[in-house]
Amino acid sequence: MNSPVLFQVLDTANHMKVGVATLNSPQTLNGLSLDMCNLLAEQLSVWQDDDTIALVVFRGAGEKAFCAGGDLHGLYKAMQENTSGEAWNNTYARKFFDDEYRLDYQIHTYPKPILCWGNGIVMGGGVGLMMGASHRVVTDTTRFAMPEISIGLFPDVGGTWMLARLPGGTGLFLALTGAQLGAGDCRFLGLADYTLGSGQWDELVGKLQASNWSDASGDNDLALRRLLVGMQPSADISSGPLQQHYSLIRQSCDGTDFDAICAAIMAWSGHEDPWLQRAANTFKSGAPGSARLSFALLERVRLLSLAEVFRQEYIVSLHCGVQGDFQEGIRALLIDKDKQPKWNPATLEQATDTWVQRFFETPWPDLVSHPLTSLEHTAPDGVVAAL
Repeated sequence: MNSPVLFQVLDTANHMKVGVATLNSPQTLNGLSLDMCNLLAEQLSVWQDDDTIALVVFRGAGEKAFCAGGDLHGLYKAMQENTSGEAWNNTYARKFFDDEYRLDYQIHTYPKPILCWGNGIVMGGGVGLMMGASHRVVTDTTRFAMPEISIGLFPDVGGTWMLARLPGGTGLFLALTGAQLGAGDCRFLGLADYTLGSGQWDELVGKLQASNWSDASGDNDLALRRLLVGMQPSADISSGPLQQHYSLIRQSCDGTDFDAICAAIMAWSGHEDPWLQRAANTFKSGAPGSARLSFALLERVRLLSLAEVFRQEYIVSLHCGVQGDFQEGIRALLIDKDKQPKWNPATLEQATDTWVQRFFETPWPDLVSHPLTSLEHTAPDGVVAAL
């Protein structure tokens, strides 16, 4: 059986080496499993301590996706088995979100450059991996999104930290609509750093191997930046639909009036631009509870550090495992595939601010400390370039 993550060490022009981690489950669009999280975390620690490793590269097997999300089938099975109604009793969810969030934080704070080849689909758990990388590459095939509203979840894996720090209104729009971004919009929002052609992978590997790398991570960070900038096509990056509708989105989605923002998005179902139409229709068919939860979370985490946000998201994720919509969303999309979820609450009016407060209550016994207490209390500087 093939390993779910393949690790390779490339020789370079001098004694330094490049570590390559390939997510190796193309049949699931490289969906992030618990095994993948543990393998990646362990190898990153090994490479961090190896003085000959100059930098690390993430990529996905196949041409369709870097990583399309997390282990929804495993989480669905665990939710079915947990009949207690208590979030803390879902041991698989506790383990999965603990390990996944720790890995994401490890990437954000990694002391060596990490290049993420964000080719194809980059969604959900894939965004969590890419977001923390120091050198984020998108291509002509990139489809970047946080579509959790369609499965009754919220933009986790640090997604709320990322979205809350985008220009006012844009992060909430992406959370509520699951709108897909191409390379141009990713670059416009600072969610990616470089744009290369999807056919330039072999060229990139060749240049990485032909370079002389330093034993100082700061020097390698700058050298890798120069290499990637030099590879970019000279033509200007075409503007994407979010950039084209940027003023409208900010005007409609910024602020504290949840009902007004929801009404503005729904009105776009008749817009002449099919991208905005799709965004509106995804919002209308998504979980009303997820909409309210995302809205409340983005307000809560706006001034929190990255570690604090992961701790907050962990609590909310465990609650999502027993509140019903997450299980129902997976059932409708992936299990029965009827695409007819029965959301509860069924309407935006029922998804009140009072209703959503249950997601922020500590789900574990009084004598248990937060599983992510050991994460640092401050975020690294400059992780999101959009600020």
